[in-house]
This record gives sequence, C-alpha cells and structure tokens, in this order.
Amino acid sequence: MAVNVETLEKLERRITLTLAASEINSEVEARLKKLARTVKADGFRPGKVPMSVVAQRYGYSVQYEVMNDKLGQAFAQAANEAQLRVAGVPNITQKDEAPEGQMAFDATFEVYPEVKLGDLSTAEVERVTADVDDAAIDKTVDILRKQRRTFAQRPADQGAEAGDRVTIDFEGKIDGEPFQGGKAEGFQFLVGEGQMLEQFDAAVRGMKVGESKTFPLQFPADYHGQDVAGKEADFLVTMKKVEAQHLPEVTEDFVKSLGIEAGTVEALRADVKKNLEREVKFRVLARNKAAVMDALVKVAELDLPKALITAETERLVSGAREDLKQRGVKDADNTPIPAEIFAPQAEKRVRLGLVVGELVRANNLQAKPEQLQAHIEEMAQSYEKPAEVVRWYLSDRQRMAEVEAVVIENNVTDFVLAQAKVTDKALPFDELMTA
Repeated sequence: MAVNVETLEKLERRITLTLAASEINSEVEARLKKLARTVKADGFRPGKVPMSVVAQRYGYSVQYEVMNDKLGQAFAQAANEAQLRVAGVPNITQKDEAPEGQMAFDATFEVYPEVKLGDLSTAEVERVTADVDDAAIDKTVDILRKQRRTFAQRPADQGAEAGDRVTIDFEGKIDGEPFQGGKAEGFQFLVGEGQMLEQFDAAVRGMKVGESKTFPLQFPADYHGQDVAGKEADFLVTMKKVEAQHLPEVTEDFVKSLGIEAGTVEALRADVKKNLEREVKFRVLARNKAAVMDALVKVAELDLPKALITAETERLVSGAREDLKQRGVKDADNTPIPAEIFAPQAEKRVRLGLVVGELVRANNLQAKPEQLQAHIEEMAQSYEKPAEVVRWYLSDRQRMAEVEAVVIENNVTDFVLAQAKVTDKALPFDELMTA
C-alpha cells in the first residue's frame, strides 16, 4: 500500500499510521500471560497469580510498551516504503477519528535535506606550513631543562628576578574591603612565567626577603573571577622566601635520563626534532582542515533539520555538565546550563556534518583499511611502546570509529585543497604552537 507523505514546510513531513485494535489487544494479552508465569504477588505462589491481578498491576505499562513497539515498527516500515531519510525522532499523536476497529496516528518528523555542493574551484583556502628550525629545538631543550630544574635560596640582600621561585603572603582589598580569593599565606609562584597577572608579577620583582609592598592592580574586564573582573584592588605583599633556579647542564647523564641511550647532544636534538616535526604535522593538518571546512560550508546550500540541531545542542550541554563534574564542581547535574548558548555551535556542527557527509558520498572519500592502519601507526610512534598502542586501537570499535572519522576528514581536506583557490602561508614555529 502506498504511503501518503504530506509536506508541511521545508524539511517537515507527516504521515498517518493505522494499527488494528485487535492486534494491539492480542499482543497485550500475550505479554500479560507470559508475565504471569514469573510475577510474584502476596498470597499467591509464583506462576499462580490470577490474570485479573496481573492485568490490574501491569496492564497499563504493557499496553504502553506494545503501542510503542507497534508504532515504531509501523513508522519504520512506512518511512522505508516512502524512501524517506528521517532526521531525528518522530512526534506521534493519536487522531480522534479512525476507521472502525483501528487506531490512527499522525507521525510528524523531519527528513535529511538535499545538500547542494557548489563549485569547489571558487572556494578560497589559506594553507599554512611550518618548519622546525634550530631555535625551536633550542627552546624545547630549555623546556626539558626547566622541567628538571632545582631551586636554592638566594642571599637575603638579593631581590627576586625572572625565573626565581618566590614565597609570599598577600592580601588584596577593593574599596578597602577584602574579597574572596584575595588573601593567601605561603603562596609560591615562578616570577616571569605568566603564572600571575603581569602587574602583580612586576610588583614582586626586586623585592627582598622581609620586605613588604603595597601596590594597585587593575583586574582585566575578562578576568575569570567575575566578582573582581574590571575592578581595581590594592594589594599588600610580604616576601617570605626567594629561591634562584638552577638548570641542569646538557650532559650525558641528563640526555640518558630522558630515555636517549646514546647520551649525546646530537642524539637529543635529533630526537627533539623528530617529535617536534610530528607535532607540527598534526597542528598544520588541524589548522588546514579547519580552513577547508569553513570554505566548504560557504559553497554549500542546504536547510538544517531542527531535530538534529536540538540533539547536538543536548549533546553539547551534556558534555559541558560532564566537564563540570571532572573539575569537581558540586551539584553539576543541577547546575543551570542555558542550551541557547550552544545553539550556534550546534548549528555549525550539524551543517558541517551534512556537507561533509554529502561530499564523502558523492566522491567516494570513505576511509580505506590501509589509511586507518597508517594513521594509527603514525600516532603510536609518539608512545614508548607503539605496538601496544596499535593493538589498543584495533581492539575497540569505538576507538576505531574515532580514527575513521579523522581519516575521512583528512580525505576531505586533501580533496578540497586539490580543487580550491589555495594561498600558501608559512607560519613561524612559535605562532603555530601557541595558536
């Protein structure tokens, strides 16, 4: 029997579903009889509970389950016969009128849109590149040294300098009143390494043990503490301890402590360069991929299913709530998170997903087995035991699905770059790494 599909607007459709009342009643009765074999009730042995008691206790829930099952099957069959790609979950409501002996329902839903891909040769993409030079290697070696540095107390007549570790007591006031988080004793931080606001850091430099200083500090308007953001505070700081840092020399023992058996400076620099090149490759790819996706969306035309945007918004809200839990926020499940703040991001993700999906389908850009294997092996090279990492990925479907998604995005990126108007730009190493 042909399915009558009514178009309501753009992507919204409606079809009518009918179910035989006798079929529903028969299925409910069969499930209640099956339930009666195991149900327990006071005053009756298992399996001997009268059907009237079983029906009274479980009839409504069983009726609900049967209706859901039958409607789900009827909708799936109708959508399949009409060759509809349903987006989201249908809204099903019972109709007041129906043929005798039947129950009628309206199923309202959205379908996936037609995605019109424009001319990719008109898309403009900025493709970045970056190299690992000697300065980048030097900087990374210095970071490795800092990770293993030690500290020794400075003489009492020497003030704090950049790189020193200081221990201070401080108290801040706004309009003469203390504020939450504005006081601490025995507080440690490293001078000149961005751990404190620049004004605070600058005020502490040069201070000697036992000295106190009062200075004004203007909190940035976008400061994470909303109670003090944009306000000016007066801080009283007392220096308790000043410790100078000592960086280890790049000796054979130092190099070997990093797991490089050769123990030479050359071997260290070669290992650092190899790791940096791998990191640069992934960052460049991520940057170019983002540029391609932005360009791809601009040359595509499509309507967006509201159901998909709603589902994606809910997923983002759930992720934000989970992030709060990971940060130790109490009552994260009850913390108000306005869904509307995620709506633009959800809309962008849905749009991009539909466009990419169409491009992949139309141009056979699916991930090939050899691509998946190569990608996993490349990622595994940054770990101590690559073979174990490869096995870890291959043993889990969810992890493999994530790898497949990345490889497909890489295929899309390569495909678009081969056709678009590409402008190449060489990025300094530091700019790429701090972006």
